[in-house]
Parts: sequence; structure tokens; C-alpha cells
Amino acid sequence: MTGLEVRRIRPQEHAAAGEVCVAAYDPLLTGAEDDYRDRLRDVATRDAQAEVWVAALDDRVVGVVTYCPPGSPWREIGRDDEGEFRMLAVHPAAQGSGAGTALARLCEQRAREDDATGMALSSLATMAAAHRVYARLGYVRDPGRDWSPVPGVDLLAFHKSF
Repeated sequence: MTGLEVRRIRPQEHAAAGEVCVAAYDPLLTGAEDDYRDRLRDVATRDAQAEVWVAALDDRVVGVVTYCPPGSPWREIGRDDEGEFRMLAVHPAAQGSGAGTALARLCEQRAREDDATGMALSSLATMAAAHRVYARLGYVRDPGRDWSPVPGVDLLAFHKSF
């Protein structure tokens, strides 16, 4: 996508980024994840406790990701020597544009800056398009770290070594 800019989120973009998250995840959520929509919208908290990055086109947020540096309470499955990212989302109208790939690569860069030797992430089993992006970037399934945050929500683990 021409003119795509990947950068740290600006405070005035928190609401827009939250709506991008909900728009991307909503078709994939079932009743078990209903309260997750509130967490997806709460970009301000994630930005205060982790690092939120956006993909913007003409200053319009089309993608968002939360990079969870060491010590962040948003880390879920990352080991001490790994980076972790969460809530990678691209607005449905911008999916396929490269925004998701750009955001994932940005997180890998941040992890390397934190001296990580790899990256870990969790994904809903229904997120087949995201799984294809992860595979293209060299991520592999890590079934030993699959987990369930609440009954009825099963998350698949992926990792990549640097």
C-alpha cells in the first residue's frame, strides 16, 4: 500500500485504533469472547502498559498492534528471551494491503532491540488469514504453549526464532 506509515500511536488515535481492532476481530468472536471487545477498544491502557504501534494511511489508522516488551503485564506466553505481540489487527477494508506484515515486522525489530532471540504470539484458531501471514514470516506452531484464557476460547501458540 503506497504511503503506509508504521509508527507509535498518538494519544488522539486511541479510539480509532480500538475501533480498528473491533472491526477486525468482531467477525471471529463468539459469545465466549464478548468482554474481549472492551479490551480491544481499550487502546489507552495498552499504550500505557505496553507499546501500541499503528499502520496509518494518510494519517488514518488502518492497522494496530500491541508490542509487549519485557516486564509488560500484557505478556501472555513469551519467555524471558522472547518478544511478544498481541492484538494485531487490520481494518477489513485494508486487509491484504501489507499493513499486518509491516506491523509484525516492526514488533520483531522491537524484540531484537530488546535483545530477544525470538518472538511468541497467540491467535484464535479461526484466524486463518493471520496464520498465513505468520507462516510467510517464518512463524511455526508451538502446540505445547496453546492455552485457553476462558472456557470456550482456545488460543494457538506460534513462535519464531531470530
